[in-house]
Amino acid sequence: MFLTIVGASICYTLYGKVPESDSLVVKKCQDFNITGDGSASEWNKTEWIDITQQGPDKSPYTTRVKVLYSETGIYFLYDCVDRKLTATIKGDFQNIFTEDVVEVFLWTDESFPVYFEYELSPLDYELPIIIPNYNGKFFGWQPWQYEGERRTRHATSVTGGKKESLASVDAWKAEFFIPYKLLVPLNNVPPVSGTRWRANMYRIDYDKGTTYFTWQKVKKSFHEFNNYGTFIFE
Repeated sequence: MFLTIVGASICYTLYGKVPESDSLVVKKCQDFNITGDGSASEWNKTEWIDITQQGPDKSPYTTRVKVLYSETGIYFLYDCVDRKLTATIKGDFQNIFTEDVVEVFLWTDESFPVYFEYELSPLDYELPIIIPNYNGKFFGWQPWQYEGERRTRHATSVTGGKKESLASVDAWKAEFFIPYKLLVPLNNVPPVSGTRWRANMYRIDYDKGTTYFTWQKVKKSFHEFNNYGTFIFE
């Protein structure tokens, strides 16, 4: 079986328990600054969600995520236990999924097979793309006029080491904000109270082989949008 992201294929097989819930109530917040360490008080409004490891090999690492939304966009905070920053790529819009990375997929309208994918590496390099997916045939498209209010805000931080390629660490965090204006013209954007988006959240770690962490279980590809969970906006 193959994991295919933006035209690249990575061999793997996914196993593991099904998460306890396939939905998440996303609480509303005021806009705040992104620091990379999750120190903003607004994060106290919501709880951590565990991202389950999928795969035949057991890893001592854990991954958890928080999600909030505001009038202008949606916020994510990943907390990733790790021992080595397997990250050497230094540039945006590159194949950062071939190294340590966190990812989120947002499918805002189930009647239309187009969704948004966002990736962020421990070194704070990003890959934001819109993906049309017709019967499993898909590819990623980069945003145009990616500036100002259409641009994401993102930062990362590290504990127990330096934020540099191949450094020994205890953990790393990824914090980012996706503005609704970047998601135009997807339907159901911006969300209001009661809006539902299909979504999934992932992490890939490359310390010893390849370890996958998923919020909702998939079989062959992170792009199996029919297997995504549901964000319910408070």
